[in-house]
Amino acid sequence: MKKIVLTFGLISGVIASVLMLGTVSFIDRIGFDRGLIVGYTAIVLSFLLVFFGIRSYRENVGGGYISFGRAFTVGILIALISSVIYVLTWEFEYQTWFHDFPEKYTNYVIETARASGSSPEEVARQSAEMNSMWEAYRGNVLIRAAYTFLEPFPVGLLITLISAAVLRKRRKAEPA
Repeated sequence: MKKIVLTFGLISGVIASVLMLGTVSFIDRIGFDRGLIVGYTAIVLSFLLVFFGIRSYRENVGGGYISFGRAFTVGILIALISSVIYVLTWEFEYQTWFHDFPEKYTNYVIETARASGSSPEEVARQSAEMNSMWEAYRGNVLIRAAYTFLEPFPVGLLITLISAAVLRKRRKAEPA
């Protein structure tokens, strides 16, 4: 199981990382709203490796059979590896050239709120909340890693559940 999980987890993580690097490089041109769509599309694409990893395990290790529990275990381990690589890539990106992300994102949210007709008090409240959140984000790598981990992992969990349900295949009971 280790070889399949590592292989598919690493490939999934590399795909997510490469696509994230490409998206973030153009975020000023495409904007945060489109960047969100492109980013989550990239995450979904990278997590397709969960399906293929479970299928590979079923065919190569399970002799064509796999239980839901075993399929879920294989899939969630692939998703964990991929998500950790995603976090490490973001941390590298944040530290090297995208350290102004909090300011850029805050400006985007505030401008969006103003454009939607929010009151000045609501805009001020939202700005204060975001500044408080960013203070913790900037100051603690573990908090930053947790926020970042929560971007891809729920998608990986959902794809794992779906893939495990679709790919499970029980052995037929032998006649008595």
